[in-house]
Amino acid sequence: MPIHPDLRRFPTGPLPAQVVGLATEEAAGAVTAWHAHDVAQLFHLVRGSIAIDTEVGTFFVPPERAVWLPPRFAHETRYLTDTEVRYLYVSAEVAADMPGEPRVLQMTALLRELILAFMTYPRAETVEGPAARLAAVILDQMALLPASPLRLPMPRELRLRALCEKIVRCPADLPALADAAAASALSVRSFERRMVRETGLTYRTWCRQVKLFRSLELLAGGASVSDVSHSLGYEGPSAFVATFRKAFGVTPGRYFQEPRRT
Repeated sequence: MPIHPDLRRFPTGPLPAQVVGLATEEAAGAVTAWHAHDVAQLFHLVRGSIAIDTEVGTFFVPPERAVWLPPRFAHETRYLTDTEVRYLYVSAEVAADMPGEPRVLQMTALLRELILAFMTYPRAETVEGPAARLAAVILDQMALLPASPLRLPMPRELRLRALCEKIVRCPADLPALADAAAASALSVRSFERRMVRETGLTYRTWCRQVKLFRSLELLAGGASVSDVSHSLGYEGPSAFVATFRKAFGVTPGRYFQEPRRT
């Protein structure tokens, strides 16, 4: 379906309707620096891969998934590959009845087609009529989407966050549990309890997530399975593939394939 030309520019000022669309393409390596909107956003990735950094963690998004961001949620977007995105901006009033935390969502064929159909209307026609009715169905469908396990939670406590940010920068060199606890000026037992309280994960599980999510970035950038397994300290490609499949349900090669359109 053709995208209406006026949906290729960013909406400025108050939203003219409850839901407003934007279609854009970004090159690999592009970054949208930290910012926040007064309205909510739904990112639908038609093609490509992105990482969205927030205060509560990083969200990794492959093709044909979507990310929900509630209003006034600060974030930075990193485009890991050449990416085609459909954005839906949702008024804060409507978003009040929707999730208050960011989440990655698994798209359905129905919702994908609804969004593409919505994007064929000029913004002036989204206030009422067929486009407004499409927007209402889109909002209903969004509430039914299952969440994907594509978030890396980050602690808020300063010492823990400093440690975790250091690990994120170099996940191939993971500190042992005792060393991580010492770096945070905590006993091992206290460190483990605080990690679970702050992130919902044990230290070991959190470190495994870091390596998996870094592998997503490397794979999206064109690295081979062999290179990724070596750079992240796995015992070999087969060990990496097995860990990846257990976490995401598919092999690395299939993960970045666009789902078949039905």
